[in-house]
Amino acid sequence: MWRREAWVHRLWAVGIGKRKRRQEAMFLATSELPRSPGHPFYQRLNRVLDEAGFDQFAERHCARFYAGEIGRPGLQPGRYFRLLLLGYFEGLDSERGIAWRAADSLAVRSFLNLGFDERGPDHSTISRTRRLIDVETHQEVFGWVLERLAAAGLLKGKTLVVDGTTLEANAAMRSIVRRDTGEKYDEYLTRLAKAAGIRTPSRAALARLDRRRAKKGSNEEWRSPSDPDAKITKMKDGRTHLAHKAEHAVDLESGAIVAVTVQDASVGDTSTIMDTLAEAEGQLGQLQRKASLAGLVHGMEEVVADKGYHSDDVVLGLEEVGLRSYVSEPERGRRRWRGARSAQRAVYANRRRARGARGERLQRLRGERVERSFAHMYETGGMRRTHLRGRANILKRLLIHACGFNLGRLLRQIVGWGTPRGLQGRSRLVLRVVLALYRALRPLMVGDRSPHRQSLLHTTRPTSAFRRMLEQHSTTGC
Repeated sequence: MWRREAWVHRLWAVGIGKRKRRQEAMFLATSELPRSPGHPFYQRLNRVLDEAGFDQFAERHCARFYAGEIGRPGLQPGRYFRLLLLGYFEGLDSERGIAWRAADSLAVRSFLNLGFDERGPDHSTISRTRRLIDVETHQEVFGWVLERLAAAGLLKGKTLVVDGTTLEANAAMRSIVRRDTGEKYDEYLTRLAKAAGIRTPSRAALARLDRRRAKKGSNEEWRSPSDPDAKITKMKDGRTHLAHKAEHAVDLESGAIVAVTVQDASVGDTSTIMDTLAEAEGQLGQLQRKASLAGLVHGMEEVVADKGYHSDDVVLGLEEVGLRSYVSEPERGRRRWRGARSAQRAVYANRRRARGARGERLQRLRGERVERSFAHMYETGGMRRTHLRGRANILKRLLIHACGFNLGRLLRQIVGWGTPRGLQGRSRLVLRVVLALYRALRPLMVGDRSPHRQSLLHTTRPTSAFRRMLEQHSTTGC
């Protein structure tokens, strides 16, 4: 009897203790919660944005999209653009992923200015705000970041590099329909299979038939009902897919992105370069008109592009607007000129420049600068396959991705790293250097004066190792 009562008393005491500890945690005030040390990258980025008045700028330019005191409070403009920047720096391809990350990390909540008692925005709120704010306002935010780069001496604008890349659309090839009849692609394949003698074709048989077809369909005959702006395009890996084309204009000297456009993936580069350069000229012109940037930003003088952009009309067009072209020329054999002599003179002049020593150097720099922007925005940034539909929606996201890329270059000048991953790389480098230094100095620390230890003190290997590590880190571009 006594033992039973003792066990009951013990279990009761344990239960009360657990319940007591649980209630203490429930009634803690938010002011008493432990604060996150924060992420040093987002702390630095926050400081740059706050000191320049980013949120106030966003509020002013987005005020017309919000209804005063009527209705439910929406997502603040500054927070909306910060969420898209978060998507770039964290490599999050969807708005749902951005919302999850914002709810998951205390450091991110601090970057978004979210309090402990404040609920983070869900993906539908982000999408609704994106639809609300127009493309022009996203371009103004992009221009605001360019202004920060120009003030820091990271944007010249004299020589621009232009190149494009394809982005896989958020629409499947099997979802396309015929423009004339509305026939679905699966129905079309089924009709072809029956014509070939297969009465009841399976999905596997239809897939084999589709793979054997040399021509998957033309944009004149087929369209995507879910994303009409997406076009049938052959990707670099050989697949045929619905896609968009993103085109960048990059400052050759600094590597900053000056303009981003989303183009029809079915048209050639020669048809889109002027649109991208016009956008770049507009951004540079706005910066030149600011008194605070007098003498820091030059007008566009030179354009560098690969052979995909070469045509008589392009080269002549660049000359007519006063731009020197360095466009690589494809091998076409000996040409017989028929037509305007002005085009001939422009093509020959471009050929001399592109094949000269300066032209070859500019082409090498072109590949480095523009491919780096592609790698950061689409590979690391998670936008190689878009989760948005419609050219305007994709452009909005790409403009803020380009803002993130440019802000990374600004932070790299200020603190030495421009991405959260770059900071991690720098931390690993420091740790490696410290460990190597410890191993080199350990004989002195332990006081061992043996001949073997003495020889370690005079070796040059640690210095060489430091040099190799530093050189390796300096070439990563983090």
